[in-house]
Amino acid sequence: MEPWRKNLSLRHDLLYLLGLSFILALTIIFGKTSEDVYPTWGHYLRVILGLPFILFFPGYALIAALFPNKDDLPGIERVALSFGLSIAVVPLLGLALNYTPWGIRLLPILATLTLFIILTSGLALYRRSKLPPAERFVPALALSWPGLKEFSRLDKVLSILLVLAIFFALGSIIYVVVTPKTGEKFTEFYLLGKGHKAEGYPRHLSSGEEGEVIVGVVNHEYRPVKYYLIVKIGKYYKSRVGPIQLDHEQKWEQPVKFSAQQERKNLKVEFLLFRQGDKKPYRCLHLWVNVTK
Repeated sequence: MEPWRKNLSLRHDLLYLLGLSFILALTIIFGKTSEDVYPTWGHYLRVILGLPFILFFPGYALIAALFPNKDDLPGIERVALSFGLSIAVVPLLGLALNYTPWGIRLLPILATLTLFIILTSGLALYRRSKLPPAERFVPALALSWPGLKEFSRLDKVLSILLVLAIFFALGSIIYVVVTPKTGEKFTEFYLLGKGHKAEGYPRHLSSGEEGEVIVGVVNHEYRPVKYYLIVKIGKYYKSRVGPIQLDHEQKWEQPVKFSAQQERKNLKVEFLLFRQGDKKPYRCLHLWVNVTK
C-alpha cells in the first residue's frame, strides 16, 4: 500500500456552521420537542447537532470574528478556545433570557443562540473580507496515511488495536443515542377542588348533598394502560368510573360526584385507582368530610 496524503480546506466553514444551525432549528421547530418514547430520526439528529450547537458553534463563531487573520491564533488554540468560550457564552445568554418575558425555555434559547451565531458569523465574514486572501484564516485538515512498508510489526498491531478501539467507542456512542431512554414508570393521580386548584375541597356536606372533586390521572408508564376508579365512602363502595384508556403521557381529568346519607364527622371518602387486572388499588387518595342534617 502506497503512502497517502491529502489536504482538506474548509473555506466556507462559517456557512457550514450556519447551515447546520438552521437544520437543527428546523428539526426542533417542526419536529417533536419532547423526548419520544420511541425516538425517530429527528431525535437522533437533534442529539448529534445539539451538542456542538451548544458546546462549540457559539465560541467558534466568536473566535472567528475576533481573530480573522490566520496568524492571530494557531488552529489548536482556536479549537480549545471555541469550546471554552461556548461554555462561557451559553450560560450568560441563558442568564440574560431569565430576565426577559420569554424565560429559559427551549425555543427562546434556540432563537438566542442562533441569532448569536448569525451575528458573530456575519461579523467574521465581514472582517475576513477586509483582509487579503492569503492572510485570511481558513481551517484545513492535513490527512495522511503512511504505506504499509513504513510500519513495523508493532506499529501494525497498535494501529489495528487503535482502529478497533475507535470503532468500539463510536459503537458505544451510537448505542447510547439510539437506545430509547426509559425513565421511572408511574401513574400520576391527584384531586383538585374548585377552580382546578389543590384547594376548595368539599369538607362539609348535608345529608344527601353531593360533593364534587376533579380527579386527574396521567399515564407515565411508557405503555398504554386501562384504569378504572372506585369511590369508597366509609366501608361502602359507592360508584365506579371507567374504563379509562390512556396512552403514555396522556391525561384524563373529569369531575366525580359523591354523597353520604348518614350524619357523621370525619367521614373518609376514598378514591381508589386500579389498573386493569389489579386486585389491589394501584393509587389511593382520600378526603375527610363532615356530614350533617
